[in-house]
Amino acid sequence: MKKEDFYYELPEELIAQHPLKNREKSRLMVLDRETGETKDRHFEDILEYLNPGDCMVLNDTRVIPARLFGSREGKKESIEFLLLKRIEDDKWETLVRPGKKARPGHKIVFGEGKLQGEILSIEEDGTRIIDFSYKGIFEEILDELGEMPLPPYIQEKLEDKERYQTVYSKNKGSAAAPTAGLHFTKELLGEIKNRGVNIVYITLHVGLGTFRPVKVENIEEHHMHEEYFEVSKEAANIINRTKENSGKVVAVGTTSTRTLESIANDDGKVIEGKGWTNIFIYPGYRFKVVDSLITNFHLPESTLIMLVSALAGRENTLNAYNRAVEKKYRFFSFGDAMLIK
Repeated sequence: MKKEDFYYELPEELIAQHPLKNREKSRLMVLDRETGETKDRHFEDILEYLNPGDCMVLNDTRVIPARLFGSREGKKESIEFLLLKRIEDDKWETLVRPGKKARPGHKIVFGEGKLQGEILSIEEDGTRIIDFSYKGIFEEILDELGEMPLPPYIQEKLEDKERYQTVYSKNKGSAAAPTAGLHFTKELLGEIKNRGVNIVYITLHVGLGTFRPVKVENIEEHHMHEEYFEVSKEAANIINRTKENSGKVVAVGTTSTRTLESIANDDGKVIEGKGWTNIFIYPGYRFKVVDSLITNFHLPESTLIMLVSALAGRENTLNAYNRAVEKKYRFFSFGDAMLIK
């Protein structure tokens, strides 16, 4: 299967540059994966597609201000670091631009010396391992010096940083938001719970695996970057009971989907645990847990549209995306939503 099989034309003006004032007022395209039919709704209508006894699974990760700007000692320059994941203690895996200015042994200064780092190594995929040193608490320094790592296709400044967090974000560690969850308000979550739907929280810290482009023509040769996840015993039990009682497991976002499909055994039973996953889901994959998916509209030829295509079918997905373009839906992180049922 080729990368170009997942391409669609997207006018630049449909890339959402800012979030809507009211989270739940975004549009919602409902895609029936059996028939390929679509309906145009609003996100608050999601209630109509959830039934008592269903289970909705959300990723409660919280985005950290993971973008840092520094310079080599004694140099006037700007080097951008994106923190991807903590290896251990103060050692982090990072994306660096320009990479030629961050070689092993280079000392980097951030915030006039409040934070310093040494480049330890360059990994096979081009990421850098940096060892930070500082006085005080790292998270507090990061809050002071770091910036919210908005995707490169968003050119406008975000006035309220909380709009790039879900209202249920809790566990710090992501380099990007699980954007399907940005549509929910606390009030809407309350209505869903009152409907008799079980709401379960799991954690996957979003890293490079989510937004790294597919560079190989044959998608089966693409390797996903590892991301850390946690699933509690309570969450696993609720999900398993839902399946046993013939309820639907509705994953909110591709990150929740990847976590559930990583942790489940071959019989579809979810096992509590924590660890790292590099699961790559594309057409031909047999889903073990997820019955339905709430997601955003994703970049052409991305691993995310490939995952959606695995659940809904490639032809259904691309037809739905082309209809979304015709109907001028808003795309990507701050854009509209899709429900695959």
